[in-house]
Amino acid sequence: MNPASAPPRRRVLQRLAALAAAPLAGAIARPAQAAGADLSGVTLVLGDQAGGLRALAEAAHVLDGTPYRFRWANFQGAAPLFEAQRAGAIDLAPAGDLPVLTAALGDPSLRIVATRVGSPTSLGIVVQPDSPVRTVADLKGQTVVVSSARGSISQYQLYGALREHGLAPRDVDVRFVLPVDAFAAFEAKRIGIWATFDPYYGHAVRRGARIVRDGSGINSGLAFLTSPVETLDDRAKRAALADVLARLARAGQWALAHPAHYASVYASLTRLPPDAATDIARRAALAQRSLSGADIDVLQRVADRAAADAILPRRVDVASIAIRSVSA
Repeated sequence: MNPASAPPRRRVLQRLAALAAAPLAGAIARPAQAAGADLSGVTLVLGDQAGGLRALAEAAHVLDGTPYRFRWANFQGAAPLFEAQRAGAIDLAPAGDLPVLTAALGDPSLRIVATRVGSPTSLGIVVQPDSPVRTVADLKGQTVVVSSARGSISQYQLYGALREHGLAPRDVDVRFVLPVDAFAAFEAKRIGIWATFDPYYGHAVRRGARIVRDGSGINSGLAFLTSPVETLDDRAKRAALADVLARLARAGQWALAHPAHYASVYASLTRLPPDAATDIARRAALAQRSLSGADIDVLQRVADRAAADAILPRRVDVASIAIRSVSA
């Protein structure tokens, strides 16, 4: 059976499985003539989640003609992505605020090198269309599946939503499931309540999931790019990384200036339905900037709240892992 003739549910899972391709998959860019430093011997491994960063770069064509090689490593969530970075297999990794903090506790080499600005509406708690759950208060005593793992932005959002209604984490039964598996189980109605993030969140909503609470007023909406000290201490790799960051910033500017075009390309590259792709692209973390003092303060507040909620086992000193500007 080919994908075009597969049943609708199977086609959905094929699309999401494609977004969670194996690590180190992807084309290798051929080096162009270096301008200034010779970077022709450099290869960067660019980490990604669900194909979002790669789709942005390819839609804007910002990585065409780089004076270094690169390849993409795609993962379905932050937990496996940061496992790879901790093992020295990734030079750049994108993730939301809390996953970065979680990873930093287990990886002393992790450094935050850029901020990406998105929307807290890019994640939420969803239920089946016929669910009796109407408000967060109705979650008491229920099982809530959270993607992708402990320390995710969805866990932070769930705990914040519970707190708004006078509930504690112990008032619900939290289970952690990776998003592709959770999507399949939600589609099959084996999961009734799911806290997740885009693209899985947007796709589920377009397929009928009902939103109980999104991340507005709870999550920061910020995402970050991280790199290991080993990459930053390598002079040639640092120069290539600085160039990648500048190119990705231009890609974000292009996408914000051409939202319809970007959504169309994003749908094509990720094989998501156009309506879901449009929703996801509209609230994605596209704008990119160097870390500011305000960004560090926001992330520190997230770290302190997560430590108070026992999502993080201890406090993270954000300033100690932040690099304000990466230059060659």
